[in-house]
Amino acid sequence: SPVTDASATFTYAELTDLVARFAGVLAGLGVGKGDRVVIYLPMVPEAVVALYACAAVGAMAVPVFSGFAAEAIAQRLAALTTIDAVYASPLERTRETAAPIGRALGKRVRVHRGLVECDFGQWTGKKLSDLRRRKEWATVQRYPSGFRFPGGESFPEMQQRTVTALADLVARHPGRAFVAVSHADPIKAAVAHALGTHLDLFQRIVVSPCSVTAVLFTATGPVVLAVNSTGDDLTRLVPS
Repeated sequence: SPVTDASATFTYAELTDLVARFAGVLAGLGVGKGDRVVIYLPMVPEAVVALYACAAVGAMAVPVFSGFAAEAIAQRLAALTTIDAVYASPLERTRETAAPIGRALGKRVRVHRGLVECDFGQWTGKKLSDLRRRKEWATVQRYPSGFRFPGGESFPEMQQRTVTALADLVARHPGRAFVAVSHADPIKAAVAHALGTHLDLFQRIVVSPCSVTAVLFTATGPVVLAVNSTGDDLTRLVPS
């Protein structure tokens, strides 16, 4: 691994055993044929095992190889000198991602509730494989603007909340950049709004863990500079 500066050797039998064990773990979690699995690992042998295990159970693997992602994104953002502040959703996983970014930029991480994940209500914590079997799943994928999670938010409410939160942060930092660490669905919904794309099409936007999406807010409307950037030089996004 170029990240850990270490190497390891496995026999075919050892690799087969590891793959079988991890495939069993995936199956036990309800992962099966047609499911998508995000493999959030650096370049280590376990990532290869996870890829083969997904194939073994018929799932589609989505690898995210960006080093130790939170630290990697922190170093990318540290190259920008115009960042005024770092904000994060109140959920622990986003605050953990924001922490190294704050350290790299010398900024205290502030929590903004408007950046929180969609409130999935009664669906929170349910297995994706079980949710896919519900008749409402087709609505979630094809007509999200008309769907409300039982006991939770609707997609339009989530989008409006996120857009309002970003507008609030823009007003706090006029003419300056800020980092807002949020979640995939709120980010995709905000991008759709900035692009003038109907919410029913927001599922076509891809936002990977620890990727960067950059939007320039102007008096005449937002300009989307980057979506799902996982390794590009971010200094190129700074307006000349």
